Amino acid sequence: MPDIRSIEPLRRRICSIIDIGTADDFISRAYDIFYTLVILVNLAVTIAYTFDGAEARCGGLLLDIEAATVAFFAADCALRIWTAKFRGPGMKEWRAVCKYVFSFSGIVDLLSFLPYYLPVFFPSGAVAFRMFRVVRIFRLFRINAYYDSLNVITQVLASKAQQLLSSVFIILVLMIASSLCMYSLEHDAQPEVFSNAFSGIWWSVSTLLTVGYGDIYPITTMGKIFSIFITFLGVGMVAIPTGIISAGFVDQYSRIKRISEYGAESDVRFIRIHLTHRDRWSGTAIRDLDISRQTVIVMIRRRGRMLIPRGSLVLLEGDQVILYSQSHLPHGQDISI
Repeated sequence: MPDIRSIEPLRRRICSIIDIGTADDFISRAYDIFYTLVILVNLAVTIAYTFDGAEARCGGLLLDIEAATVAFFAADCALRIWTAKFRGPGMKEWRAVCKYVFSFSGIVDLLSFLPYYLPVFFPSGAVAFRMFRVVRIFRLFRINAYYDSLNVITQVLASKAQQLLSSVFIILVLMIASSLCMYSLEHDAQPEVFSNAFSGIWWSVSTLLTVGYGDIYPITTMGKIFSIFITFLGVGMVAIPTGIISAGFVDQYSRIKRISEYGAESDVRFIRIHLTHRDRWSGTAIRDLDISRQTVIVMIRRRGRMLIPRGSLVLLEGDQVILYSQSHLPHGQDISI
């Protein structure tokens, strides 16, 4: 029986292959490209099933392609579970597996192939299981990690999450309040339309979000006046999250521009360090790093994503740490930004 420790290098290598690859790892990058193509092919097959006659003319081919792509999804998920511990340094293996399985990407991975095989054991639920095909579309979010321009969107939404949640909460409160008010104003005139306090939710949603379908509308004078007020208020409410996101983009690009200009005008060296499992920085929070005051971490590149360096962020094996410094750092590679 082979020693478990003898397969650890293999597991580590598989983990680096199935994760977002780096430019200097040809096999990993090739897997990323193949993975993306499989997702797109599976999506094309799912769309083809919606056309009349497509299943009758080339149903066998579509079934074979779907079976092959779903089998690939299952194998990919199994490998990610097998190598989960390398994505959580310092964690017990079962905790790392649970963290992956119950994460958004883990749930999407499981739902990408399990509903395909479940009808074998539960034939009566075949129709319901087919509805989960749509979940495979969410695998396209993995492509987001391959493009820095798309990663900026993710970073902006993450950095402005609290402000966005606050604005959404305010909009929800206004929707409920406007629904209650409209019920009070219109119930006597339209009892079949505004039958209870929550029957006006549809009206308040379409009005506050400035959609205005026109299927539900007030007929009383006070109801019309209140509707005008809510419409103007809705324009401002929709502008709040839009402004927050716009400000996030400005902050993100201004930060990158300031760093670039500072490096061009000052005697500063931009350095990139690729962390391995032997580096003492791996598994350490940024605030706990022992670095010079003349050295500042600019950003962290993790599996193709650009992360904002906060003090609580824990560096992991495979991360690329980009920093600028006026002193020499061992194991660092000078780069230009």
